[in-house]
Amino acid sequence: MAKREKNTKQRIMSEALSLFASKGYENVTVGEIASAVGIKAPSLYKHYKSKQHIFNAILVEMKAGYERQAASMRMDGVDANKDEALFLDSSEDDIVKRSIGLFLYFLHDENVCRFRKMLSIERYNNRELATQYAWQNVGFPISYQSAVFGLMIRAGAAIPEHPQIMALQYYAPVYMYITLCDCQPEREAEAIKILEEHFRQFIRLYSKKGEST
Repeated sequence: MAKREKNTKQRIMSEALSLFASKGYENVTVGEIASAVGIKAPSLYKHYKSKQHIFNAILVEMKAGYERQAASMRMDGVDANKDEALFLDSSEDDIVKRSIGLFLYFLHDENVCRFRKMLSIERYNNRELATQYAWQNVGFPISYQSAVFGLMIRAGAAIPEHPQIMALQYYAPVYMYITLCDCQPEREAEAIKILEEHFRQFIRLYSKKGEST
């Protein structure tokens, strides 16, 4: 029974996220979610008290998915201090491979894609979701990468420049190509090629090794 209940809760989250991605959060009713799952609204309320509770559960699942992806790449991905040794010990190829891997995760993970589409719709209508969009797509990546570059500067592995500016330079093309490939998926190969060159050039410009060559 517990397994069946868990499966139903997962289906509710999945169908809700699909509807949110196609219609926006505000335009979806609990009845529509229940219908998509194949149950009646009163049955849905046995699993989630409201649409907001479904949304909150989706946020938890999104965080867990990212943590699983980061763990598969042997990184924390949230606390830069925990990843300091990883970056200091990584070769240029390792950093490029990891960066491309994260780009592809954000571009292709089904839940991430649907959540991004929902936020893209709602950022003009819902202040709370606009804030979530800004944090997920700009605030968090810049914050984490600024911390990483700050650690590398203090360790003497990178030239002493402004860590946040470095983070903006590193991440902006990633965000741009995710946005581009959402609109034009056929340009993914082009994006990967350009991003790989971007990452390598960035490393040459800012690493202490690059400075001495």
